[in-house]
Amino acid sequence: MNRLSIALVFGTLSAVAGAAPPANYSVDPDHTHPSFEVDHFGGLSVWRGTFKRTAGKVVLDVAAKSGSVEIKVDTGSIDLANDKLNEHVSGPEMLDAAKFPTATYQGTLGSFKNGVPTLATGTLTLHGVTKPLTLKIDSFKCIQHPMIKKEVCGADATGTFNRADFGVNYGQQYGFKQEVVMRIQVEAIKAD
Repeated sequence: MNRLSIALVFGTLSAVAGAAPPANYSVDPDHTHPSFEVDHFGGLSVWRGTFKRTAGKVVLDVAAKSGSVEIKVDTGSIDLANDKLNEHVSGPEMLDAAKFPTATYQGTLGSFKNGVPTLATGTLTLHGVTKPLTLKIDSFKCIQHPMIKKEVCGADATGTFNRADFGVNYGQQYGFKQEVVMRIQVEAIKAD
């Protein structure tokens, strides 16, 4: 073999060896808290709440600038800091958690800048209805976690949707605006 052939072989082997497969991460439910903001009486105040139980997965391929995210939320775990209101919102007039116990966001990571995604384009399934929803990723970072000694990635993403589009339009008759600002604060641990 001549020098050019040897260089091509070693170059190909280096490229193959350096091509890492996509990394899989499991959502850490202790550090993942989807939250939301909704209107109360057409501008009287803004109510903020969170969901206390989540699960999901993230797949990330930094070299290919691609990935995916799936977040599952237990709709019965809603917390608006008011037990009576939690019961009403998770009840049949709104989320109907008994019938629709899970809300799911599934998206494709994209618009990578400096090696990290800035958008998730996907769908939200809520109250049995699936609609498109794009999330803006405001921050995204991966580190070797000093306590658990594993790679952990974290992100904070926001998106807006109309809850009436999902059949959750309670309060509309009283002038409640139907827009929901959703925030997903997520941390995910790399699978072994």
